[in-house]
Amino acid sequence: MPWNEPGRSSGGGKDPWKGGNGEQPPDLDEVFSNVQQRLKKILGGGDGGKDGKKSGSGGSGSSPSNAGILVVVAVIVAGWVLWNSIHIIDESERGVVLRFGEYTRTLSPGLNLTLPRPIEEVTNVNVARVRSIEGASRMLTGDENLIDLAYAVQYRVNQPEQFLFNVAVPEESLAQAADSAIREVVGTNNMDYILEIGRGQIALDTQVLLEEILTRYNPGIEITSFNLQEVRPPNQVRAAFDDVVRAREDQIRFANEAQAYANQVIPEARGQAARVLEEAEGYRESIIAKASGEADRFSEIYAAYAQAPEVTRERLYLETLETVFGRSAKILMDVADQNSMFYLPLDRMMGAEGRSAGTAPPPPMLTPSEPSRATGTDPRARTGREGR
Repeated sequence: MPWNEPGRSSGGGKDPWKGGNGEQPPDLDEVFSNVQQRLKKILGGGDGGKDGKKSGSGGSGSSPSNAGILVVVAVIVAGWVLWNSIHIIDESERGVVLRFGEYTRTLSPGLNLTLPRPIEEVTNVNVARVRSIEGASRMLTGDENLIDLAYAVQYRVNQPEQFLFNVAVPEESLAQAADSAIREVVGTNNMDYILEIGRGQIALDTQVLLEEILTRYNPGIEITSFNLQEVRPPNQVRAAFDDVVRAREDQIRFANEAQAYANQVIPEARGQAARVLEEAEGYRESIIAKASGEADRFSEIYAAYAQAPEVTRERLYLETLETVFGRSAKILMDVADQNSMFYLPLDRMMGAEGRSAGTAPPPPMLTPSEPSRATGTDPRARTGREGR
């Protein structure tokens, strides 16, 4: 059923903007006026003074309202002061205190008290975390070759106040100092040394130089390590450098193989030389001993010969004949009273002598006209020996 049905009187309509008995709703100005009066009562300002009696009653009630407001304000101020004055510093951090923008002190880990802002402000700096920056660049070596390097610097903050105030941008300053240090070190070394065996030493020298540079600015930074991540020639000449590296590796391998062969052959040669020297020393000793023995024997024979020359000569003669005829196959016959010819088996004699002495000449043919040389017992021959 509609609110204002036609055909009905205005008083009996159901208009939502009017009351049940036909009254108008309160005005907005009146609502705001009532709210304002209530606020004035709370703040102790009265009701605007419609009559003196009401105003007097409002003034007599302003004292409790002011006390409540002061308590609330005091609580708020106390909470704000405590919130800005108590600071809990973590173990890995340090608190840098600024008083009106000027550094005053550094707070240690734990519970610390400061003046509230804006009198003092605290900035926490992490001193335990290891930070890192990376860089890569193409550089010129000492032998005027280009080389590409990638490096990483790890550091941490050891002086928070210096880290915050001595240098405007500490990380950027560290990156520029690291680039300058690596360029200086690379520029004093050859490319072969940097690519092959000098990477570790290059990193150490760069770290030392970087620390020296940082001491001039005092950025409050401690370098923990400097690492070369990549060291390589430019892409345009990398193939040629790879060939050179392989050739050097082959050279080292061949040198190692040659050294191993030398280590094997030289001891054997030295052993053989030592053996030959020992054999020569033994031969020398034996010859000397033999010569000494022969000399001693000759001296003894000479002493015996001096005592009995004839007997000694006869004995020497017989011993010599025994030695000579004992090594050859000869036949001795006494043909002093016969004129017959004898047949000698030269083939068997030659075979026996050939087996014993190699190429010995055949024995002479003996004839009856040579009895003295055949028998060796001719009295004239002995007389001849004795004559000697």
